[in-house]
Amino acid sequence: MKTFKIGGVHPPENKFAWDRPIEVLPPPKQVSIPLSQHLGVPAVPVVAKGDKIKTGQLIARGEAFISANIHSSVTGTVLKIDDVADTSGYRKRSIVINAEEDEWDEGIDTGGELLTEISLEPAAIVKKVNEKGIVGLGGATFPSHVKLMVPKGKKAEVLIINGVECEPYLCADHRLMLEKCEEMLVGIRIQMKALGVGRAVIGIESNKPDAIEKVSAAVKAWPGIEVVSLKVKYPQGAEKQLIKAVVNREVPSGKLPIEVGCVVHNVGTAFAVYEAVQKNKPLIDRVVTVAGRSLKKPANFLVRIGTPVSVLIDAVGGLPEDTGKVINGGPMMGKALSELDVPVTKGTSGILVFTEEEAHRKQVQNCIRCARCLTVCPMGLEPYLLSQLADKKRDEDCEQERIMDCMECGSCLYICPSGRPLLDQIRVGKARTGKMMRERSS
Repeated sequence: MKTFKIGGVHPPENKFAWDRPIEVLPPPKQVSIPLSQHLGVPAVPVVAKGDKIKTGQLIARGEAFISANIHSSVTGTVLKIDDVADTSGYRKRSIVINAEEDEWDEGIDTGGELLTEISLEPAAIVKKVNEKGIVGLGGATFPSHVKLMVPKGKKAEVLIINGVECEPYLCADHRLMLEKCEEMLVGIRIQMKALGVGRAVIGIESNKPDAIEKVSAAVKAWPGIEVVSLKVKYPQGAEKQLIKAVVNREVPSGKLPIEVGCVVHNVGTAFAVYEAVQKNKPLIDRVVTVAGRSLKKPANFLVRIGTPVSVLIDAVGGLPEDTGKVINGGPMMGKALSELDVPVTKGTSGILVFTEEEAHRKQVQNCIRCARCLTVCPMGLEPYLLSQLADKKRDEDCEQERIMDCMECGSCLYICPSGRPLLDQIRVGKARTGKMMRERSS
């Protein structure tokens, strides 16, 4: 069975919500919508305090090349534009809206009819994806229209769709493939047309046999689209690892997938592209898994952007008594929340509730030179060395040892028998080294 060759781990899957159909969570009474919930430059507000807003209306424009438009997820009145804590724990400029009964912005199709005919030309598709604020929903939140604009001198040969969802606990993409399969496939065809490619490959790990069966049956009606079953291994959902697993091409260090003729998008992004192009609907909601070993009813919710995380927790029965930590994202790459009133953003794939036992870190001990961190690193790095160099602030050496290639997957931290804070130190060193490199080139 296909997979990537270097490194990787297989943590307990804990897909507690895999069989829970997507539930539509009602809009909250108030939303806080950050202006920076995508990779790149924050969007610029086009509304002011006191303005009346409709659902789906543009409220902030992404004016830089790498940025994304922001739309209101509710109908209501702008209460304020202020700094609000987001899921990262930092306070970021946000638009706070008091919600009323939904009134959708003009031109948005809220009907359930499947629209398969793609009338827009490639340039118009890219423009529409840009206008509707679509970003990568697999975690990186890179503006999707930029990926659809192939740089001069490069050629896209294959579109790879990430249906791996290798992070434990998360089931949002799994449920989308089961419940919105046809819409996802139209979204894939839209992207193929925009890129000018005749081939698309959907990679799905073998722990989702129902999704593989359903999508494989559906693609028979869509020439050029195929499904590849992949061995279960983390972090197979990362772009470079997925490309290696699916088409056996290796992206060079410091380069992007287009260097080897590939463009990678998530299944959630494909569905969002469908809604943007065929329904004129902006990215104002997304599917979020809420799961945990002690939760009464784990769930997959379709959530409006800006909804407080506390609303999701209440919807699954509240926090259990043995809660030790609440995590935004998956357990491998996600980060603990300092409070529960932070908003769901475009990049929120899951909210996980860990017990005190699960949240407890191992006691840090001396490195025993076992080299396990080397064997699991999917980028072929030396995590023990990078962590030591970062801790000693030897930034030039960090650069030489390719610290910027680290994808922060956490495999080294997961496997270390001594409980060393490898990823924590590497993250700090990576940030410092990146800053040094930017200052040098400016």
